[in-house]
Amino acid sequence: MSDQQQTMKLNSVPEPEFCLFHSDCVAGMRQIQDASVDVVVTSPPYNLGIDYSTYDDKQSRVEYLKWTLEWASEVKRTLKPDGSFFLNVGAAPANPMMPHEIILILGDFFVLQNTIHWIKSISIKTRAGETISTGHFKPLNSKRYLTDCHEYIFHLTKTGTSQLDRLAIGVPYADKTNINRWAHSEGVDKRCRGNTWFIPYQTIKNRAGDRPHPATFPVELPLNCVRIHGNVSTTVMMDPFLGIGHSALAAREAGVQKFIGFELDRGYIETAMTSLGLPLTEIKIPTAK
Repeated sequence: MSDQQQTMKLNSVPEPEFCLFHSDCVAGMRQIQDASVDVVVTSPPYNLGIDYSTYDDKQSRVEYLKWTLEWASEVKRTLKPDGSFFLNVGAAPANPMMPHEIILILGDFFVLQNTIHWIKSISIKTRAGETISTGHFKPLNSKRYLTDCHEYIFHLTKTGTSQLDRLAIGVPYADKTNINRWAHSEGVDKRCRGNTWFIPYQTIKNRAGDRPHPATFPVELPLNCVRIHGNVSTTVMMDPFLGIGHSALAAREAGVQKFIGFELDRGYIETAMTSLGLPLTEIKIPTAK
């Protein structure tokens, strides 16, 4: 290939586009065309009284679920027919039914295609009989409740038939004899990871400096989601609740072509843009219709 042909080939690959909006997500998503987004990965406020700097996380149950339907209807409108919506939600002893209530009301909009369990900390017994613990968790001082070490990732689609690239985050077989035992392996030492993902938080020294958002997910979580959706090089990805931008960092690492994020808190979006190396002047506020 000549130098000119190489230059033409490079120039034919568009630069990734990151559009981060300092905006309420409902107002922001109303500016997006119907059926134009391939994959949505997000984690909305859980209504558990978390101390965000701007948002009030203490709505009544009725108000919270009504608001959930409002923003989720925009996700449905903007999502492509074969798109994937990965929704991360957690619970607390004070509100244990909230994740299940959310997924029940979203049944009018989406099909629950997969339920993924994000394991933040786990204790297991090795084959040698030793019990080991790994990961991080928030201790719960209670005589009634167990310490919560996991959250849900609900994989929602419009029809329940969206295909996934399951081996994009596949793992090697522990027993190598299974490689040739199972026809679906096609002789490759990689199997589906399954719906239990152990993704611990990184250790931090100072919350205010290292992770100023009180309830963000690790970058690996949205990275797994967008990779198993597949075709990342042509994917349009969206996060209605951007926070400090971990989903955007995942999009960049995966090679997503276009990323759209909305965040109500200016401090969080400034942190996100700094992490991405984007100038703060690129913060955009969409106008209402």
